[in-house]
Amino acid sequence: MKGRKHHDGPEGSSPVASPPEAAATQEARGLTGVDAAPVPALSREEIEALRRERDELREQMLRKRADFENYRKRVERDREQAGTDAAAAILKGLVPTLDNLDRALQSAAREDALREGVELTRRELLGFLESQGVEVDDPVGQPFDPERHQALSHEPAADFADDTVVQVFQKGYSYKGRLLRPALVKVAKGGPGGPEAVH
Repeated sequence: MKGRKHHDGPEGSSPVASPPEAAATQEARGLTGVDAAPVPALSREEIEALRRERDELREQMLRKRADFENYRKRVERDREQAGTDAAAAILKGLVPTLDNLDRALQSAAREDALREGVELTRRELLGFLESQGVEVDDPVGQPFDPERHQALSHEPAADFADDTVVQVFQKGYSYKGRLLRPALVKVAKGGPGGPEAVH
């Protein structure tokens, strides 16, 4: 039985849509181009508003950047301070060892073999402390400084001006400007009379 053949185009191809149909298909698929209508010009007020907004955003960004830089510097300072605090605590704990070595040297015989070992130990320990930034304060003849010295007594001293350290009972130590221990001293004080104890 012969049927009626209907050919819409070449054999094996889909039907060709008319131009209006093609445009509708593209629009349905989201294939339309940029809006053909031109963007309306902005008014002077709108341009000024956009400029103000841009300037405000830029200022906010600069403030945030400055805040972050300050925060970074503060964290760095805190980290360094924590390291200095830890080192100072360790070095301060070694200072009494120097005192004990000094006392051992004072009591040992001058030609004693043990004295040589004590001197060597003291020299090495002091060298280590100084290499770490520890400074020794032996202020005989220097003006009395209440920030660095602790006066145990005052007394007249013919060879020293008033408020001058005439004797050091115990040396002071500092580390990077931080006082580990004040020097214990006797201070010259003018006027007649015997030693005057400081309470």
